Amino acid sequence: MEKYYEDKVKQKSDESPVETKTDNTEIKNTQNPKRKKRGLTSYFIVALCAAIIGGMIGGYIFPTYLYGNVIPIPENSQEIVKQDGNITINTKDDINFAAAVVKKASDSVVGITTRETFRDFFGSQQVQEGIGSGVIVREDGYILTNSHVISDGNSDSIEVLFSDGSTSSAQVLWYETLLDLAIIKVNKTNLKAVELGDSDDLMVGEPVVAIGNPLSLDLDRTVTSGIISGLDRTLRLENSEIEPLIQTDASINPGNSGGPLLNAQGQVIGINTAKMTSAEGLGFSIPINEAKPILNKIVSGEKIEEVYIGITGVDLDTYEERLGVDLTPNYGVVIVEVVENSPAYKAGLKAGDIIQEIDGDRIENMNNIVRKLYDYNKGDTAKIKIIRDSKEIDIELEFEEKPENF
Repeated sequence: MEKYYEDKVKQKSDESPVETKTDNTEIKNTQNPKRKKRGLTSYFIVALCAAIIGGMIGGYIFPTYLYGNVIPIPENSQEIVKQDGNITINTKDDINFAAAVVKKASDSVVGITTRETFRDFFGSQQVQEGIGSGVIVREDGYILTNSHVISDGNSDSIEVLFSDGSTSSAQVLWYETLLDLAIIKVNKTNLKAVELGDSDDLMVGEPVVAIGNPLSLDLDRTVTSGIISGLDRTLRLENSEIEPLIQTDASINPGNSGGPLLNAQGQVIGINTAKMTSAEGLGFSIPINEAKPILNKIVSGEKIEEVYIGITGVDLDTYEERLGVDLTPNYGVVIVEVVENSPAYKAGLKAGDIIQEIDGDRIENMNNIVRKLYDYNKGDTAKIKIIRDSKEIDIELEFEEKPENF
């Protein structure tokens, strides 16, 4: 039986070479070139068909069936919805948010040119022209900008340039140099007003867009984008300081002053200021919530009665630094001078007193006092907590209308 098997194997090997294994398994001959070529072609055709069928399943059938049934349908990263003339931006990331923000808000940005007459060192009369930006906050002509853009109320004339190329003269309704904010008005209606956001709800790192007229009106409505780099910043100027400020890496140049800083929803969260020297990648904006209370008062027709205390003061840290002293309180405004016959004088405040609170609100610098005063009208009273000779004292003060030249 074994010999018969061997003879058969030998006979077959003479006809066509094969290999044998100890487990008696036969391996087919792989030396026939024609059979090899046919095998590769067959595999290629099968693979091609599988790829086509797989592509149809993966590209159409699979997502069509699964999305909405098994897998939630992904939302667009950004959607612009226009309804009744208003544009709403729904955004999930910042990939294309800047284009949508510009589409929503750019027509609300205006150019502002001013003319101011002054006398130079030799007594000659000179005319100085200024340029800045502003943003329409009411369709009936209310525009928000910086105080320094309108020369802190000293401009002889103010001209506003709109997105359609038309111009209109403006009048000053209110300005505050320490806040570097101003409200002006033009005699026009049906303007495109911007949507105001909430600057108290900001986070470091969120994307922002700045729109304005850097350097000249030839570059009107220039757009820069970036992120919020910091919040509650304080910058000290030559004779004052501005705070709290939004810090951003969006480029803000002279001419951008007064223009809006917008969030990813196209809402104004700040008013850009280039009053202070900015470094590359370092810009600042005044939070919009600083302007909202005054804007609401003016729009409602309520007269802004600016009251005053009648002091010259400086924040505690600056006072200690300049005099090289270390006072006991940790915060407050040190009174340097009390104006004669002012509310402070009549209430008994003295130089050296440290103001820490006004009606329970913490006071850390003169800007805090300026903002707090807009809560009062002539004849209102307030309780002021001071530190005098290391003792805490409460003083009641009655406010008076601020003199024109104060």
